[in-house]
Formats: sequence, C-alpha cells, structure tokens
Amino acid sequence: MPAQANEERLQKILASAGVGSRRASEDLIARGRVVVDGRVARLGDKVDPATAEIYVNGERVVTDTRLVYMAMNKPRGVVSTMADERGREAISDYLGTVEQRVYHVGRLDADSEGLLLLTNDGALAHRLTHPSFGVLKTYLAEVAGPIPRALGRRLLAGVELEDGPVKADAFKVVDTLGRTAQVEITLHEGRKHIVRRLMEEVGHPVSRLIRTSIGPIRLGDLKVGRTRRLSNPEVASLFRVAEDR
Repeated sequence: MPAQANEERLQKILASAGVGSRRASEDLIARGRVVVDGRVARLGDKVDPATAEIYVNGERVVTDTRLVYMAMNKPRGVVSTMADERGREAISDYLGTVEQRVYHVGRLDADSEGLLLLTNDGALAHRLTHPSFGVLKTYLAEVAGPIPRALGRRLLAGVELEDGPVKADAFKVVDTLGRTAQVEITLHEGRKHIVRRLMEEVGHPVSRLIRTSIGPIRLGDLKVGRTRRLSNPEVASLFRVAEDR
C-alpha cells in the first residue's frame, strides 16, 4: 500500500486531535505555528496521522489514535503488573474495556498506592522511567515522628544506601499527628522501594505511601481504583519533560 494512502489533510488531523476547529487549525498552519517532522507546515499539506511527529506552538500533539495515555489511582494491595501468576489483584483487574493493550510506566510496590501511568507508547514510557531523564515523582508518606528540623537538609544533601547514594529533590512536613507525621518527598529516580528504604535509613519508617505526581501529571481527585484518559495538554506536557532531559 503506498504511503500516501493513509495521509489526510493536516487541518483535519489537528481538529480530530482536539487542537481546534478546522478553520482554527488552518489559521495555525497559515501563521507557521505547526511543525511536522521538523518542517514548518503549509496549507494543503497532507500527512499520515499514525507516523507524523506534529508540534503546535512548540507542544507535541499526538495524532496516532492507536496510542493510549492513562492515569490510574492504584489501590493498596494491588501488584504493579498486568497479570499476576500468584492470583493477586493486578492492574488489569481495574482497566475495564480498554481496546488497546497498555503497560504501566514504572512501578509501585503492592503496599504502596497512588498514581500510575499506563500507555502503549513504548518510547515515551522509556523516557519517563529511565533515570537519565530525571523525571520527578512526588510521594505523600506517613512516617514515624516526630520529624527533626534537620531531616530535610539531610535528605536534600543525600543519604548513602547499600546500593548507592540517594537524595531528595524536595522535602516538607505536611502534618504532625502525635507519634506519626505526614511528609511530602520528591525524587528523580525510581529504584525499588526507594522512598521506604530512604526513610528507614534516616530513622522514620513509612507506614503508608501514596504517589501523588509523576512529572507534570497529578493524582488530583481521581478515586482509588479508577482510571482516566490523559488530556491532550497533559500528554503534551509529558513529551515536554521527557524531551527536555
């Protein structure tokens, strides 16, 4: 099949992707605000939405309808796998009817909860999880208290673990309740059980751990066990943080 058989007018593709109406998309093209595969687009251009790399006002626009980007609020006790050979609850038990096969981006251990990203975009998933890209992840942790004032400085300076040093990118105490405290900690890496091991090492073991954000995507008010599709601006923001590293 010739390549042009799959091509469509660019303004139609942009409208279908939610950029704006066809007329608004034509205006963006005419003003030189649309770049396709590294070249400023022109009115009348036709492209293949499944393969074209399109940017509007510098933001990536995904036009391949086969690609899926989702957020999930993983419940505690659910393993971060699509199916578990031991019969435990897994991510796929919460997906319902998703036509495409998706995979989780990174992991949360079974005892942890909160934000997971799900996609079938392997290239983006790699960039979001590989430590060289340094995508920030934020967690809300319930830990043993009280929290000394110097703890934040110690975490930001770095702590030596058995598999190498780790340091927090941000840390703050959210609340103190008797002998427990809620703290927010942000890290740019994802070694196994890294938050739990870090807080254990400094003498404040974690009793509950919730991931609240991955890069620009926030858990927000998404209910436990539910999923939602990411909006076009959210997907664009993920490409931006992945490409900036």
